[in-house]
Amino acid sequence: MRLYSLSILYKGDCKVHLLKSAYDVSTFSFFQRKIIQYWLTVTFFLLIDYLCHVYVRNDCLAGVVIADTEYPQRVCFTLLEKVLEEFSTQVDRIDWPSGSPATIQYGALDSYLSKYQNPRDADPMSKVQAELDETKIILHNTMESLLQRGEKLDDLVSKSEVLGTQSKAFYKTVSNSRVKCCDACM
Repeated sequence: MRLYSLSILYKGDCKVHLLKSAYDVSTFSFFQRKIIQYWLTVTFFLLIDYLCHVYVRNDCLAGVVIADTEYPQRVCFTLLEKVLEEFSTQVDRIDWPSGSPATIQYGALDSYLSKYQNPRDADPMSKVQAELDETKIILHNTMESLLQRGEKLDDLVSKSEVLGTQSKAFYKTVSNSRVKCCDACM
């Protein structure tokens, strides 16, 4: 699971302004990184897909997260809500219409991008869900082993019944032999 970009935009009159963005393109080759970063910057204005999560608030402040298909959608929107709320308290609203990545002083995007790379570590709900999934797997394996033990116990019971029947037959044979032997001795 991977996050590639986290951006803050302002949707003004007929124009969208990029206010701040952070990128993690370290998984791409050195020569592709600038192209990928440029592509991410240009396409988050156009992307409408499950890989691109967009959150626009009533005050026209917007956030975009671009993630891979495995990244949970709920965590993306939790991240966007948290980032936009923090941004709106730290950056004056007057700077939004004319702001740019060079002029906006907000440095938390890189830390959020890093922190949310693993949704289990960053989001308590994802952590609980992962623990539930692991518990479900363990429970399934335990039930399976119990069923196998039950089958083994059934095999042991049937073998012990056969052994009991054979021991009774052996006892009768020995008793009959002893009676014949004792009759012969007298």
